Amino acid sequence: MAPKYGSTDEECEDAVAVLPNCSHDHMLLGPFTAGVCDGATESALAKNWARLLSAAAAEYAMERPEMLAGGAAFEGFAASAVAQWDPWLAQYTKGRVEEGRPLKWYEHTKLAEGAYATLLTLRVDPDPAPRPDGDTGADTSEPGWWWRAAALGDSCLFQLHDNRLVETFPVSSAEEFGTVPDLFGSRNHDAALLARRTRFAEGRCGPGDRLILMTDALAAWFLSVPDQDGAIRQLLDFSGPSDLGGFREWLDGLRERQQLRNDDVAVVRIDFEGR
Repeated sequence: MAPKYGSTDEECEDAVAVLPNCSHDHMLLGPFTAGVCDGATESALAKNWARLLSAAAAEYAMERPEMLAGGAAFEGFAASAVAQWDPWLAQYTKGRVEEGRPLKWYEHTKLAEGAYATLLTLRVDPDPAPRPDGDTGADTSEPGWWWRAAALGDSCLFQLHDNRLVETFPVSSAEEFGTVPDLFGSRNHDAALLARRTRFAEGRCGPGDRLILMTDALAAWFLSVPDQDGAIRQLLDFSGPSDLGGFREWLDGLRERQQLRNDDVAVVRIDFEGR
């Protein structure tokens, strides 16, 4: 993740949660889940809600993958996520009092409206173990993985095959990005409404494919550049946490050239390399 230019890491309102919490080499031998959220700046405590919601989504998708089929299963997730907000807020309010910084009257007013964020949830599962050929006993099948995703708002998933874009979800063009995306509210107890507004997708990946999850600012840049192959090469130049400094410098360069809106950025990249 990277905050907008001029902001600190602590001020970043994007959030990412990834499970399981283990080395990359082992992640795709079993289920993998991710939650990516973009907190809405105009709402109070948006960064905190984004962090809570992204973690709740990754955890729920790991335990109950049926949430990514929508309907009642997703409603169950939505209700459970919203139910976590008031207990968290009570602890936050208590902490402010203990620090000698009790909430002001205008903060109470704003908090009553709730916090808001976009949500992109992903789960990846390896295919069942391949069956050997009946005549030779040789394994002739290619390893693969199935992914399922849910999106409320404009955080995006992109699938690459041979480093070419083959799938975009839920936004397919730069023109679709607006100033008022659908948002997941911390006080929205209408789980059925949240489920209806959420979009769902699924697909398959093979060795050499990649999935890249992005919040809206970088996704809009990616879909708007004339040279998409060049944009893909730029994105793939950064391969892990050790490249974070270079990644942030690259983002700042895009901002200085007015190619990227000055906003927080969150990215999750998954490379499928065989097993």
